[in-house]
Amino acid sequence: MAETVAERIARVLGERIVAGELLPGAPLRQDRIAEEFEASHVPAREAFQLLRSRGLVVTEPRRGVRVAPLDPATIQETVEIRAALESLALTFAAPRMNAASFERIENALIAADQAQTMVEWEQANRVFHRELVIPCRMPKLLSMLDDLQLANSRIIFSSTRSAGWQPGSSLAHRQIVNALKKKEFDRAATMLRNHIRGLERAT
Repeated sequence: MAETVAERIARVLGERIVAGELLPGAPLRQDRIAEEFEASHVPAREAFQLLRSRGLVVTEPRRGVRVAPLDPATIQETVEIRAALESLALTFAAPRMNAASFERIENALIAADQAQTMVEWEQANRVFHRELVIPCRMPKLLSMLDDLQLANSRIIFSSTRSAGWQPGSSLAHRQIVNALKKKEFDRAATMLRNHIRGLERAT
């Protein structure tokens, strides 16, 4: 299904926010966004609503729409919610995994290992986490996790800008996959939850 104008605007602005091109607190003017994307104010306003639902922008009285803050409390809340929901999704997904599922997961692991830049690694990392939970067959939960993963990617980009990027997570990812292959589903879910929480501590 082709994306709407509002979805395209939200996607592009979301990528800029995640990558740090738009900093926390930066104002987003509806008229300027509409002009940039050669659109009316309606899709621009709808794009802001999509970004707000993903936790990437906030609306402040008398200040309008701004890029959402990235303070320690916000980071911890995002990580804890994602850890809980993603491990929940994995408990439903794990029993449904098949050879094709593990092949897609392995491809994501290889892509992460071969990444030369933070952007390449983050894309592979996002695919890996998505492939872990897709078999749960719970569309609403998967949609929530997509939004949380996007917010989590923003945290990762922010931390690596100050600390410098180095490939990571490969060992933890492979340990989770090994537990799944052994059908140690509860252990895999616990490992995933701890892994996600570890990302918050690493920042």
